[in-house]
Amino acid sequence: MIFALAYAASCIASVHDGDTVRLCSGERIRIANIDAPELRGSERCSRARAQELADTKNPAWCDFYRGMLARDALSSFMASGKPRIWRLGTDRYGRTLARISVNGLDAGRYLISQGLARRWK
Repeated sequence: MIFALAYAASCIASVHDGDTVRLCSGERIRIANIDAPELRGSERCSRARAQELADTKNPAWCDFYRGMLARDALSSFMASGKPRIWRLGTDRYGRTLARISVNGLDAGRYLISQGLARRWK
């Protein structure tokens, strides 16, 4: 499902990991077009799931330490100004896919530039 580009300034309630945030409204936002490392306990990093994803375009990225760095960097990034969100659609988990920027800087590009995310293929 694709929505018309919708821009809004938003209140970030929490940062779940390096590519997902929850708004104060409860809406879950997945940053579009990036993949951040998983956090410990991620289903994607279970032995069976990691093997299943190994030969796909986006295998599980199970660097838990870097996952914590990505989450913390995104949290600091979001706290540095007023987040602006451009909704693009939804993913298979019901999260809103969106671009997010703060002070004119794109969150996805920022995380990639820091080595804390990679482009989603």
